[in-house]
Amino acid sequence: MSIEVLYEQDIHAWARQTAELLKQGRFQELDVEHLIEELDAMARRDRQELISRLKILLAHLLKWAYQPTHRSISWRGSILEQRLRIRDLLADCPSLQPFLAQAVERAYSDGVTLAVKETGLSRGEFPDQHPYELDVLLNDDWFPEREQ
Repeated sequence: MSIEVLYEQDIHAWARQTAELLKQGRFQELDVEHLIEELDAMARRDRQELISRLKILLAHLLKWAYQPTHRSISWRGSILEQRLRIRDLLADCPSLQPFLAQAVERAYSDGVTLAVKETGLSRGEFPDQHPYELDVLLNDDWFPEREQ
């Protein structure tokens, strides 16, 4: 079976075969078109994962700030988990660091949407722009208080 057909039938097997071809230096046998496509998709997935984790983090920080009477250990745990996973992602993919500010901007609106759904508060009760500085978002010891 050709490597191009393998791509269509079993992408996992295709990836393993491609890795083996690269290790063996058999570059002329590579499915270059699909290899480029998959590398581009991999980079997009990393950005999407960063944005997704930021959405959850921002939603939980907003809930923490705007519903102080509902604070719990599980909220604190969820906030910490997202911070850890974001830091891990940034450590594994340092080239995402310059994208962090833009990712927060992109994630904030959906973070508010999640907070609205989970708290029952109106969208207007939350700031239009994300209210948190980048340097504190990933600080395990920082938790927001509601801005009046």
